[in-house]
Amino acid sequence: MIEYQLVKAGTSVGANYREANRGESRADFIHKIAIVEKECSESGYWLEICDEASLGDVEKWKWLLAESRELLAIFTSIGRSTKANSARVCKNFEIPLPYLDEFRNSKSEIRNSKKAAYEPIK
Repeated sequence: MIEYQLVKAGTSVGANYREANRGESRADFIHKIAIVEKECSESGYWLEICDEASLGDVEKWKWLLAESRELLAIFTSIGRSTKANSARVCKNFEIPLPYLDEFRNSKSEIRNSKKAAYEPIK
């Protein structure tokens, strides 16, 4: 049972990381990296169980647990920095006020005037 859960969570880390790198958007990448973090944390949990129960080679479990913790730290850092950069990009994207009215009125002008569709809004 423990081995099955460990293999399931451990292989899910790699599969989801690969999927995150092929994400369709920044939000998709962030979501999939969060899944990677959860699966990596679960792998660490099962490795702790194996270590505490002294199943098999204890030194091997300790090494794998250390690797798992390092990977979790890396994926957590990736997730946090991507979220921070994403928030910074969204915060900095603003339409300057003088152009905001033109942006808002462009659709109504196009609907109300056939010429507006062919002439730039001044």
